[in-house]
Amino acid sequence: MMNENINLNALKQGSATPENSKWKQMIARKKPLYTANTEIRSEFERDYTRIIYSNAFKRMKHKTQVFFSPTNDHICTRIEHVNYVESISYGLAKALGLNIELTKTIAIAHDLGHSPFGHAGERVLNKILLGKTGKNFWHERNGMEFVDKIELLEDINKNKQNLNLTYAVRDGIISHCGEIDENCLKPREENINLNNYKVPNQYSPYTWEGCVVKISDKISYLGRDIEDAISLGILDEKLKDLYKILQSKEVINNTVIINHLIWDLCENSTPEKGLCFSDETFNLLKEIKDFNYKHIYTARKIKPAIRYFSIVLNEIYFTLKSTYDGKNTAYKMRKLKKMYPEVVGNFQEWLENYWNQQRKNDNQNDIIVNMDDEKSFSKAIIYYISGMTDNFAIDTYNKIIGF
Repeated sequence: MMNENINLNALKQGSATPENSKWKQMIARKKPLYTANTEIRSEFERDYTRIIYSNAFKRMKHKTQVFFSPTNDHICTRIEHVNYVESISYGLAKALGLNIELTKTIAIAHDLGHSPFGHAGERVLNKILLGKTGKNFWHERNGMEFVDKIELLEDINKNKQNLNLTYAVRDGIISHCGEIDENCLKPREENINLNNYKVPNQYSPYTWEGCVVKISDKISYLGRDIEDAISLGILDEKLKDLYKILQSKEVINNTVIINHLIWDLCENSTPEKGLCFSDETFNLLKEIKDFNYKHIYTARKIKPAIRYFSIVLNEIYFTLKSTYDGKNTAYKMRKLKKMYPEVVGNFQEWLENYWNQQRKNDNQNDIIVNMDDEKSFSKAIIYYISGMTDNFAIDTYNKIIGF
């Protein structure tokens, strides 16, 4: 029986529906999608299918979530995390009366911009990009740029086009930062240019559904990371401290943690307050997060892997960057390709795909790399590396150092 304290459909009035005053902006695209007489999907359903057929989505199954363990089938990968966020956000959206099509679409897309090796890889790419261009690399913005510029799908005429997602989904991607320490989250009213985002968590999402995914992201990773850390033996000496936080002396069950957080959120959320936890549960959430940062994310066990990630990504970057020589880049690339046929060849093939798009569309806004601009070339390399899986990055590095 449903607890009488749960206010079902508490946020239904703000749901992403045609009755919402924001609706036209929510479903707006940079340009119209091609249409077919047999189309039966909603705008958000079309986004969903465009995302799951993209290469960036497919590659998440081989990208690190927290622990680098490509041979262990039971350690969470990025694609598993995305599915967990989709599940949690679905439950919340259904209970609160929100648009479940939108939440599940934002959820599966929210981490498309993650680099290989998780947040450790993200920090490496940020350091490189900041030093070479003065710009920061952060996966939320990179995710939006991937769906706007990098990912390509063939249309019904076999022309390659960017994903061209709706504003609500693009906003959910760049606004999803789960590293939040404030309670009570409400959507913003302003229809902003999403390219004006400068730092993560700068703005609240535009929709209640985006807010749900933002919170679901945090709910998902905290408990799941504990499960992995326990199975890997990282928390053997700290389990008593964790039991104390969770007020449990028997088992640590991620399902129980998630259920408690979702239930509490549904009990305390209103249109006036926003998506809110009780003070007690929000303090518990902060305690779990602090514990994870202290004993999991900075654990001695994972530091050798982090140093290795830095070596791998830096070497790939500097090898590819060595092909740049202004107007002579094409010549230099062909020359270096003799030494690194696959490494340079793969990058060249990737670049040429965007050169072709650039010439075909003749649209300066769609240019990914300007060969006359060294900073633009550096950013293109970062785009390329960020799309790699863990294994592809390691394989590329091994081909660079091998003979």
